[in-house]
Amino acid sequence: MTDATYDAIVVGGGPAGATAAADLARSGHSVVLLDRDGRIKPCGGAIPPRLVRDFDIPDSQIVARIRSARMVSPRDVQVDMPIDGGFVGMVDREHFDEWLRARAAQLGAERRTGSFERVEHDADGVAAVVFRDRDGAAHRVRARVVVGADGARSTVARQCVKGADRVPYVFAYHEIVSAPAHARDVLGRLFEPGRCDIFYQGRLSPDFYGWVFPHGDTVSVGSGSAKKGFSIRGSVTALRAASGLADAPTIRREGAPIPMKPMRRWDNGRDVVLAGDAAGVVAPASGEGIYYAMECGRLAAQAVEKFVATGDARVLREPRRRFMKAHGTVFLVLGVMQWFWYGTDKRRESFVALCRDPDIQKMTWDSYMNKKITRKKPAAQVKIFFKDLAHLCGFATP
Repeated sequence: MTDATYDAIVVGGGPAGATAAADLARSGHSVVLLDRDGRIKPCGGAIPPRLVRDFDIPDSQIVARIRSARMVSPRDVQVDMPIDGGFVGMVDREHFDEWLRARAAQLGAERRTGSFERVEHDADGVAAVVFRDRDGAAHRVRARVVVGADGARSTVARQCVKGADRVPYVFAYHEIVSAPAHARDVLGRLFEPGRCDIFYQGRLSPDFYGWVFPHGDTVSVGSGSAKKGFSIRGSVTALRAASGLADAPTIRREGAPIPMKPMRRWDNGRDVVLAGDAAGVVAPASGEGIYYAMECGRLAAQAVEKFVATGDARVLREPRRRFMKAHGTVFLVLGVMQWFWYGTDKRRESFVALCRDPDIQKMTWDSYMNKKITRKKPAAQVKIFFKDLAHLCGFATP
C-alpha cells in the first residue's frame, strides 16, 4: 500500500508499454512500469529501418539483417523479393523487450513485477492499480493516468474501455529452433540466414501465412489463423519439414492471440488510455506489430503529458486520432488484401505471382521500410493497378 501518486502507471512491459514508460520518464514524469515476469510474445521479430531510427535501437539488438524475402505459393512456386540497398532488422523478443524495459528504468521509470488485477478509484477520484507479486501478495499503486499496454485481450481494456471484447484476432504460434549451418529444404534451396521465407499455402494457414524468419543463431518457424479447429501446431510441424528444419533442436514454443483491427476507442474518457496490442494496432495481412506498438506507446505518452499538465481527459483521445491519421489507410489496404488474396489457394497463387513484378516489389519495400504508402511514380502505380486488375479478372496466369 502506498499514498504516493504517480503521474502514470504503465501496465505491460512490451514494446508499447516500455516505450511509453521511457518517454514519460525521459520528460521528467513519475511513472511505474508494471510487467509480468517471464512472458515472451510469439513474434517473427522484424523491425523496419524507420523503427531503428525513430527509437534509437542499437546494433547490439539486431540479431540478423534480412536482405530478401522468398514468397512460396500453394504450388511451391518461389518468388524472391530482394531489398535494394537496405535490410530489415530482426530482434529476439526475449532480449529486445527486456532491453526496452531496462532502458525505461535507466531513464527513471520505476519497475514493478506482478500480475494486473484491476483499476479502482479512491475517494479523491484518483485511479489505483491493484496487482499481485510473484508470492501472491496484493499491491496498490495510485496514478493520475493508467496506460493499458497489456497485450491482446487486454484486461485493462476489457475492464475500462467499451468495445474491447469485439476485436477480431488471429492466433499465432511459433517454435524457436536452432539455426542449421547447412540445411537443404525439400524445395531444393539452401536455408538462407539473410532471407525470410513466407508460405502462402492453405494447408499451412487457411487465412494467414506461415513463416521462417532467421534470428542469427535461431529461427522462428510459425503460422497464424483465425479459423477454429485449424491445427496451428500441426501446421508448424509441416512447415519445419518443408523448410528442412524438422530435426533442428527446439528451444522454446510460444503462442498468443494477435489483434487484426484497431479498436474504435482507446480511452475511457477519464484516466485510462490503451497502447500497442491492447489497442489492436497490428497490421492486417503482414501481422507486423513492433513498430506500430512503439509508435502507439509514444503517442500515449504524449497524451499523458498533456493530461498531467491540463487535467483535460479529452487529450486521451488524441493517440487514436493521430495514429489512424498516419496509418489508417495502410491498415485499410492491408485488411482488404488479407480478405481477398488470402481467401483461396487460387488467389494466393496469383498473389505470389504478382510479387515477381519489380514495380510491386519496390513499392512494397518502400512502404514497409518507411511505414507509409509510397506516392512516388504515379505511372508505376497505374501500371500496378492494371496488373492487379488482370490477376483479379483471371486474364493473367500465375
